[in-house]
Amino acid sequence: MSVAGVIVTHGPDPELRRALAALGPQVDEVVVVANPPAPTTEARLIVNERPLGFAANVNKGVAATEAAFVVVANPDTEPHTDAVAHLRAFAETHPRAGIVGPKLVFPDGQPQSSRRRFPTVSGTVVRRTPLRRLLSGTQRAHYGLDDLPSGPVEADWLLGAFLLLRREMLDELGGFDEGFRLYGEDIDLAYRAAKAGWERWYVPEAVVSHMHQAVTDRRFLTRRTLWHWRGILRFVRKHPERLRAL
Repeated sequence: MSVAGVIVTHGPDPELRRALAALGPQVDEVVVVANPPAPTTEARLIVNERPLGFAANVNKGVAATEAAFVVVANPDTEPHTDAVAHLRAFAETHPRAGIVGPKLVFPDGQPQSSRRRFPTVSGTVVRRTPLRRLLSGTQRAHYGLDDLPSGPVEADWLLGAFLLLRREMLDELGGFDEGFRLYGEDIDLAYRAAKAGWERWYVPEAVVSHMHQAVTDRRFLTRRTLWHWRGILRFVRKHPERLRAL
């Protein structure tokens, strides 16, 4: 089955050229969806008239491609050799695998937390307030830091920086929820997928380098922090049963 690549960029990004050079040879088609101003690239480019959120941009890219699988990638990611092939091969042998994510690593090779649990009330309060400086150790399970599997394992949700998505699942679920501006759309998609019976898998044989600025993990009050909280509130409004997960 063929694979399309969709890279979303919020204006010019110095990492875009490297991301395309790494992803392009591994997919059958690739499109860049950009908020203005448009980046300079030889890749197929869709430029919005006005800035849109990440979810809306991904949906635009998916609609502009035709492959059975879609890799959604941030411009600060760089898939290692055969990363996409590993993800696709796994998905092809697991017909209910709707979301398949790689092992994300920092540029120095250290692993990132990309396989996570669905949020709970107490965990969210700890992670998004100064309490995390005192109680960070209580969040190891959420971030999947208690074990680093060497083979594929199922996951609640996977970080949206680099994901292989099955088009059949996206069509069934209606794609990403465009009400999320930035942050939370990957959790929401995974949660809706789980409720619809689609599996989410972490496949560490596929390795992708990711710069991962983690602004909201380092600073408490930024514009992105507000977007993050807005995403959390939207997720809770959509899925109020998660409030019972203390």
